[in-house]
Amino acid sequence: MPQKFMLRALELSQQALPDCQPNPPVGCVLVKNNHIVAEGHTQKIGGNHAEVEALNAYSGSMEGVSAYVTLEPCSFVGRTPACAKTLVKSGIKHVVVAMLDPDPRNSGKGIAILEQAGVTVEVGLCQAQVSQFLGPYLGKS
Repeated sequence: MPQKFMLRALELSQQALPDCQPNPPVGCVLVKNNHIVAEGHTQKIGGNHAEVEALNAYSGSMEGVSAYVTLEPCSFVGRTPACAKTLVKSGIKHVVVAMLDPDPRNSGKGIAILEQAGVTVEVGLCQAQVSQFLGPYLGKS
């Protein structure tokens, strides 16, 4: 069930606190053949975001791998490279996002980068649970 992968990503996002602030606490799991093959969460400021942590923890082929991310991958370069572009470069072809990033610098742009590169993107899995947790941390960057 895909929900269990997103809920695991949500658990991971909670481990990002408090070190990741002011960045939002994000979790990411990579799934292949219905098994989690790598996990990551946002590191302290200036460190890797969740997607990069998960990608760094995985060394196999990206064939058939899906990423489950609690928040839309970032599209802009701040202290770290744009995660949406990093995901594209990794060769991943399927990304599931719980919720869009309300930050106007990103909102929808991360999804657009992925889709323009041929990545299948699904948005909204476990959105209620994730937005309830992430809500207080968004829009404060």
